[in-house]
Amino acid sequence: MASNNNSSAAAPAPATSEDQYFNTNPPPKDLDRHVALARDFINFHAAVGRPLVLVTSGGTTVPLEKQTVRFIDNFSAGTRGATSAEYFLEAGYAVLFLHRQFSLLPFSRHYSHATDCFLDFLREGPDGSVVARDEDAGKMLHVLRQYRDARDRNLLLVLPFVSISDYLHELRSITRLLRPLGPQALLYLAAAVSDFFVPPERMSEHKIQSTNAVDSVQKGSKTAPTTTDEEIFDNFDSSPAVPRSKRLVVDLDPVPKFLKNLVEGWSPQGMIVSFKLETDPAILVHKARYSLERYQHHLVIGNLLSTRKWEVVFVAPGLPDRWIRIPIHKQQHESKAAAVEKDEPLDPKSLPEGEPELEIESLIIPAVKELHTRYIKAYNEGKARG
Repeated sequence: MASNNNSSAAAPAPATSEDQYFNTNPPPKDLDRHVALARDFINFHAAVGRPLVLVTSGGTTVPLEKQTVRFIDNFSAGTRGATSAEYFLEAGYAVLFLHRQFSLLPFSRHYSHATDCFLDFLREGPDGSVVARDEDAGKMLHVLRQYRDARDRNLLLVLPFVSISDYLHELRSITRLLRPLGPQALLYLAAAVSDFFVPPERMSEHKIQSTNAVDSVQKGSKTAPTTTDEEIFDNFDSSPAVPRSKRLVVDLDPVPKFLKNLVEGWSPQGMIVSFKLETDPAILVHKARYSLERYQHHLVIGNLLSTRKWEVVFVAPGLPDRWIRIPIHKQQHESKAAAVEKDEPLDPKSLPEGEPELEIESLIIPAVKELHTRYIKAYNEGKARG
């Protein structure tokens, strides 16, 4: 049968969800500068064969206006990421720290996240200088030396983001730069990434108004609004119900799932670690396993909101689930070799009051490094055979 195709050129491939998202959501203004800094940092460590970890940290905002006044946020302060970065440095990694602007940073977190004001750690010296309080000087000196060593040896690069769009543009650009490192690259995705966003075409250019007080201005009328119209969004209004027409209804789209793109295209040789936070212990491992099977990456670290400072579970392909837990006994501070395997989550009611004496990241990072070392070995052995 004769062909009925009259076209001499193939039709262009349809745009993917990735293309559509990045084409319609503008990049952050500092992206080119961040990429240049990241490229120099990555090339520096690739030249000496040092393993490098990209740590993402903190929450992403969802702007509701193009000139953003209001946005949706989450509770993440970046504790997991900032703390992990310090232990990665201790474990011999260079750290590229991609963080939410003004969230916690490695080293300074010890003082910026304290219940006391930072100035409470300082006092005036006899000669008018500023010095640390005697009771804090030893720890501050230790932290300062760690920080200066990391910066002086070019082991730590800190880059900020704010919105979900900023984060995804930065993540895509930086992970593509990691390709020369091959399996030496580790991606530790601890940022609390928004699941939903407002597409730019549905976003207000200016601040969303909470009253109709400016309707006459926008419509060109000189008639002043009535008092009742002006106060319809008063939070102290005692009316029993607010009509739906007076409410702010936000229509959100799901953020495309880019983890598969990252695994298959952006950084196909690096080891990728993601996190799964849940509040229901009955579904934690199931959701972690589902994520691992769906995206085909290398490790999911699951944690529960109520016990996240005390335990996590490692879910990895071909390995039994591994619970890593700070032991709950008086000697918990005596050993870091305290990883305990268990089949089920802790009961939050069984936990002692206050913070654990160990940071759970001091157990997580050595365990991640162990898996990364195995990954590099398996990758190199496979390459030698093939």
